[in-house]
Amino acid sequence: MPATYVYFLYAAVAGYLCGSVPFGLLLTRAAGLGDVRAIGSGSIGATNVLRTGNRWLAAATLILDAAKAALPVLFARYFWGEQAALLCAIFAFLGHCFPVWLNFKGGKGVAVMIGSLLALAWPVGLIFCAVWLVIAFARKISSLAALTAAATAPIFAYVVVDEWLAATAAVLALLLFYQHRANIVRLLNDTEPRIGSEKKASTP
Repeated sequence: MPATYVYFLYAAVAGYLCGSVPFGLLLTRAAGLGDVRAIGSGSIGATNVLRTGNRWLAAATLILDAAKAALPVLFARYFWGEQAALLCAIFAFLGHCFPVWLNFKGGKGVAVMIGSLLALAWPVGLIFCAVWLVIAFARKISSLAALTAAATAPIFAYVVVDEWLAATAAVLALLLFYQHRANIVRLLNDTEPRIGSEKKASTP
């Protein structure tokens, strides 16, 4: 097997393993709050951790989920090149959303996409965050903010960097949309809860 393909394999494995670390689940259990998958959407991401009522744990989950994508991406870029870093970002996302340790049921990928984009091209990552914040403040719906930021990310990636990053951002966006499919149905039915309106142990 050519060395380049071996590097791609290393990047994919590193991305998946790092991405599959369920920080949301680990932090809530360590804090004595039980299994975060038993409340809200059943996700292990920061938004669902917030439903426990602990904002600090939610913030820590957001940061750690972003870092578990950013760090392997930066590592892959340094040792194996830009293409390996792009592949690593995709597999970090897959690891977060479909962790083998949790029967392939993980988070929805917003923080991981942020971390990946910040590592690959920080201006694009910051634009993603800015779009999320604008929509979140304007509409008060977290899922709509995430979907809008993800949908526009490939455009900004193409304008700011190149078609390779745009293609990677498009793959991440498609995966994020898939993970938010239930949210999309609720958005279409105008039943998606607004930020701050959900109770601690809300149901999907």
